[in-house]
Amino acid sequence: MDINSFAGSFSQALDRRRPLLERLEAEGTDCCRLFHGIAEGLPGLTVDRYGPLLLAQTFRDCLSPSETEALEATLRKALPGAPAFVYNHRGKKAAESFDQWHRPAPAALQEFTCREGGLKYLIKARHRGIDPWLFLDLRAGRRAVRAASAGASVLNLFAYTCGVGVCAAAGGAAEVWNVDFSQSGLEVGRRNAALNGVPENKFKLVNEDCLTVVRQLAGLPVAGRYGQKRKYERFARKAFDLVFLDPPAWAKGPLASVDLVRDYPSLFKPAVLAVKPGGRIIAANNSAAVAYEAWVEVLKRCAAKAGRPIKDLRPVPPDADFPSFDGKPPLKVVICEV
Repeated sequence: MDINSFAGSFSQALDRRRPLLERLEAEGTDCCRLFHGIAEGLPGLTVDRYGPLLLAQTFRDCLSPSETEALEATLRKALPGAPAFVYNHRGKKAAESFDQWHRPAPAALQEFTCREGGLKYLIKARHRGIDPWLFLDLRAGRRAVRAASAGASVLNLFAYTCGVGVCAAAGGAAEVWNVDFSQSGLEVGRRNAALNGVPENKFKLVNEDCLTVVRQLAGLPVAGRYGQKRKYERFARKAFDLVFLDPPAWAKGPLASVDLVRDYPSLFKPAVLAVKPGGRIIAANNSAAVAYEAWVEVLKRCAAKAGRPIKDLRPVPPDADFPSFDGKPPLKVVICEV
């Protein structure tokens, strides 16, 4: 990686973002992707700002200590108001070896609070996992959820730290269910909700396999892999006004595993059946290997086979801090009315 060229590329990236940064500031947002290397000159490098924290990440080759120092110096010169800097290399078993690449100042590893749309979210550069507690590319999707949640019952699947759930509550949702198998992610979500004054009785946390839960809510049988049996929380059939579905690339649960590329219908079908007639599913797919047009056709066929055809489908493009060199961003988000 030619880190020596970063200063010029970063300056150009900031210039391109000026209008967006002004809009984000006006809506109460202080977190943004400042450099998206694959489309801005240095593939494999990203720089995100979460309020007072600058988080640089590499996904291919790691930076040397001297390159990390040069990167930090460039960022501090361009962004003097961000006191905390952390560099994480996202290699194999990355969370176990972050310190091999960069030992940040202890103060940079504390929890911070960032803002998006006037809402507060916890962020920490290093924790038990490798993903940041708030996915910035999903900002437009969270905005769409917030706009569609007034008076609604909302099911947030693969909730992680409940950013979508908090947005739904802020949008006036009558109730929000947040489902994830990660207890630690849901605990951060609980704290995010408390930060924003969300009433506990309207914000349900379900620590369970998402496929197990959504199939029950949809009235479908739950079957384990290879006849495997496991105790799981029981739920009666229930329909929601809005379902948000954003599975990881590989969703491995105790009773089933789902490959985002090949198995999306196995998640989308129960999600469709868990929506009230006239309701909405906001679905996301973050696999670069899946073309938008092909994915949309899969959604339409799946919904039709389930007897709940999609009446209207609208894309939700990412904000301008996630540029795509070919006009085909990896993260695809659509609003489906059924």
